[in-house]
Amino acid sequence: MARVGLTTERLVLAGAELADEVGFEQVTVSALARQFDVKVASLYSHVKNSQDLKTRIALLGLAELADLVADAVAGRSGKDALAALGNAYRDYAREHPGRYAATQLRLDAEAAAASAGRRHSQMTRAILRGYDLSEPDQTHAVRLLGSVFHGYISLEMGGGFSHSAPDTQETWERTLDALDALLRNWPAS
Repeated sequence: MARVGLTTERLVLAGAELADEVGFEQVTVSALARQFDVKVASLYSHVKNSQDLKTRIALLGLAELADLVADAVAGRSGKDALAALGNAYRDYAREHPGRYAATQLRLDAEAAAASAGRRHSQMTRAILRGYDLSEPDQTHAVRLLGSVFHGYISLEMGGGFSHSAPDTQETWERTLDALDALLRNWPAS
């Protein structure tokens, strides 16, 4: 029987908050049981195991981030939309580092199909329509943007840019300028 007050949603949210506090890799069913002061076995009526918990946190993070990106890019185009997309990712990572790390979790095909990952791709492709890219260049550009945004954010959050000038905000803005210029002048196949 499930413990009163414990629901899958409550556990996933608590797991996401724990990930933001201690890091996504540290989140386990055992750690969550300690937080709720319950036996580990009592959580198995809500989540199958730690991998299931992490997958659910990843799905939560992807959905939250998709909502933020949708709000940020609404009504924008070109470089404004590109910057809004990148800034939404960066801001989310700063506010929710564990959840952001969870969004990078490799999902199985079923979980990926049910995730907000498709919304992320659709929003990025909508932005790229303003740059007049057709396939397969649009797919290449989606991958490029994802790589640059996630790579930059990961390096910055890990302190990779903290020991030298210029300020990381200046570099971020220059990176967005460079991406905009590249997308406007995409090389021919």
